[in-house]
Amino acid sequence: MNTLSKVSTIAGKYFAVWVIAAALLAFFVPGIFSAFGGYITILLGIVMFGMGLTLKPVDFKVVAKRPIPVVLGVLAQFVIMPLGAFTIAFVLNLPAQLAAGLVLLGSVPGGTASNVMVYLAKGNLALSVAMTSLSTLLAPIATPLLLLLLVGQWMPVDALAMFTSIVQVIIIPIVLGFVIQRLAPKAVEASLSVIPLISVVAILIIVGVVTGANGPNVISAGWIVFAAVFLHNGFGLLLGYLIALALGLKEDDRRAISLEVGMQNSGLGVALATAHFSPLAALPSVWGAIWHNISGPLLATIWSKKARVEEDDQQEPYEYDTLQKTRP
Repeated sequence: MNTLSKVSTIAGKYFAVWVIAAALLAFFVPGIFSAFGGYITILLGIVMFGMGLTLKPVDFKVVAKRPIPVVLGVLAQFVIMPLGAFTIAFVLNLPAQLAAGLVLLGSVPGGTASNVMVYLAKGNLALSVAMTSLSTLLAPIATPLLLLLLVGQWMPVDALAMFTSIVQVIIIPIVLGFVIQRLAPKAVEASLSVIPLISVVAILIIVGVVTGANGPNVISAGWIVFAAVFLHNGFGLLLGYLIALALGLKEDDRRAISLEVGMQNSGLGVALATAHFSPLAALPSVWGAIWHNISGPLLATIWSKKARVEEDDQQEPYEYDTLQKTRP
């Protein structure tokens, strides 16, 4: 178990490197991940089950104690990112499937990797975890509704089918993981060290499947998609921070909201795009999985070297040791 724990730590620490390696491998050897093509939703369900195993009541305590930053942050996420994606897709005149995929990436909830980035950036970790949890629970309603409103001009959207998919892929595994964690805490605690490894492997396979299926598209449209994802991510990081600043929130809150708004659950974007649109529509989320895990650490490193003006006496305490062991 000690060896697995070390491997798991390395897997989580160098996640962006592994994602790039998986994408390159799938690009040059397309068939290597093809056997997993029908298991994308199951793999994402495994990742979400792992998230459920790590959730604790304290994750939601900050929502009750300081609801305004959490609610404002989640609202910013579900407004800035979808509208930003729609605007970028329109300005760059992306093909219909790529435009739909970019808006989908902007309409999914925050990813758990953002929690680690907020900690490294000396942001409000409790706020970050609360935002991730709340946006994920709202996703079955928010994501299909946003797509119905914004993607209809490019292609039809079956909002009910997407709602069902999100409940099956995200909500049920998270609830199941949370229940198991409450019923058998000691057994779960003993296995927490290997959860990041399982989650990373699942996400790498998802990235590999979609990249392998989109080899020609990566060549023909790869750079324009990367430019769109790059702009979209920067747009979210910047506006998330500026909105928190305009609302008078503390510096650690601003950093948390910036990273939460800018970093999306790319794995969910890949799964939904593949199931409801096409493999091509999943390409923005594949690039998102790569770029978000490069830009996030870069920004976190910059912020970690910059002292905050405010003191942390009002920040909700959070045990990072558990988070570090369990989330990629």
